[in-house]
Amino acid sequence: MPQPIQTFQLDNGLTVVVEPMPHLRSAAFTLLLPAGSATDPDGQSGAAQLVNGMVYRGAGERDARALSNALDDLGVQRGGGVGVEYTTHSGALLADDLEAALALYADIARRPLLPEAELDAERALALQAIQSLNDNPTQRLFVELAKVYFPGPFGRSTLGEVDELQRIDHAALQADHAARYQPGGGVLTVAGGVEPERVREIAERLFGDWQGSPPPTPQPQARTEPHYQHLQQATNQTQIAVAYPSLTLDDPDYYHERLALNVLSGGMASRLFTEVRTKRGLVYSVFAGPRLYKGLGLVLSYAGTQPERAQECIDVLLGELRRVSEGVTEDELARARTGLLAALVMQGESTGARASAMASDLFLIGRPRSLDEIRGAVDAITLDSLNRYLRQHPAHDFAVLTLGPAPVEITSNV
Repeated sequence: MPQPIQTFQLDNGLTVVVEPMPHLRSAAFTLLLPAGSATDPDGQSGAAQLVNGMVYRGAGERDARALSNALDDLGVQRGGGVGVEYTTHSGALLADDLEAALALYADIARRPLLPEAELDAERALALQAIQSLNDNPTQRLFVELAKVYFPGPFGRSTLGEVDELQRIDHAALQADHAARYQPGGGVLTVAGGVEPERVREIAERLFGDWQGSPPPTPQPQARTEPHYQHLQQATNQTQIAVAYPSLTLDDPDYYHERLALNVLSGGMASRLFTEVRTKRGLVYSVFAGPRLYKGLGLVLSYAGTQPERAQECIDVLLGELRRVSEGVTEDELARARTGLLAALVMQGESTGARASAMASDLFLIGRPRSLDEIRGAVDAITLDSLNRYLRQHPAHDFAVLTLGPAPVEITSNV
């Protein structure tokens, strides 16, 4: 029987969330800090990425090699990374070793060495990641789409900008870490074979005397009108990306939107796969899915096709995104619901997925969602309620970006 999720608030503002899974011997954790690219200091785009790499180059009393060895000795499967709104540090391991692992991550977050001699090497890795975009047109497409859709700080690439990365010196790096790696607004989630009260005791001891709050994350400001832009690049494919407004995680109709997206892009029987790939052979890959921020949601859709078929591809893609507002069938709803619930079951069997999902929930809506809550919300949606929602909320205000040898024409209002 599922155990209730327990939430604790430390005096310093760090929220600790625990989902016990007594039948498991493993555990996973996520430490989320509001230190994403949207809060990079002005003129230092890429600072969050640079700090994220440098904190693993030694922490506490361990240099980089000793720190890596200590994590490997515990069998920690490491994860995390830099997002727009936050940075995460995560791991999965045997539950018996959780306390020792969290002690290492307390050093990583609170007491990194940030060795000046290794800054240039970390910067070189960050610059290589940016340069690799020229060889990865799909990734470049979405980096550029963010700049188009979000004209402010949310449009910054998490990878940073070359000239600004090159200007970040060691003093700036230290100041940035001191400012943004703070417990206020942070989240520590743990899922697996653990006792909630024991996790609370560990968190109090390792993080309780940590004090401070990071700079506030700005509100996302999105483009509010239709837009089309083309990026010229000599590629063998034309890459197509579409973004349009959607719902936030706490919107009462959020699960209606998720089921609608599963009808569009939930498997080989979905509308996009069927209409764009199977019937016409326009693409190998096509999808549409949600992207969630605090206070804002959007749908991202992608297709890649041969340049000579790009016009047909964009016409069919936008047509399907619009057509779903005309309604779905009972069979489509059943498949979409089954797909969503199957993914939910698989997430429930993964401690890492649960720790990550709870951390995201805490940041976005201030509380974790249980699997039972999500399942109940999905099961409650009827065909009538879904079709009523779709009629009242057609996809609109498309921001379209193409990358390739030639632009396309948007034959109607995007």
